[in-house]
Amino acid sequence: LQLVESGGDSVQPGGSLKLSCGASEFSFENYAIAWFRQAPGKEREGVACISTGDGKTYYVPSVKGRFTISKVNGRNTVDLQMNSLKREDTAVYYCAADPYPVCADYILGRAEFESWGQGTQVTVSQ
Repeated sequence: LQLVESGGDSVQPGGSLKLSCGASEFSFENYAIAWFRQAPGKEREGVACISTGDGKTYYVPSVKGRFTISKVNGRNTVDLQMNSLKREDTAVYYCAADPYPVCADYILGRAEFESWGQGTQVTVSQ
């Protein structure tokens, strides 16, 4: 199962980016799809998750109100719209997917994602 991320770029603080996660080999219907990020010297952090079956979403508090995760209707794509970007958002962003569709269980550490993308770099600087 191959996930492909796109949309990473360099942007100034306060700017916006949209990351996309796509897959050609399976359908995102009733999946949990999440975005993680890892900054240099830091542990990987879950940023946002969506259960595509019921549309429930989860955000880490540091991005709530600034980031929006959504499934693109009619396409096997999940987007992460990132607004009001801060320097501390700088990281490699990874997409993850799993057919077990309950985001809460991943957040609580009761489940792990089986498929991961290669990552896309987001840099926020002047």
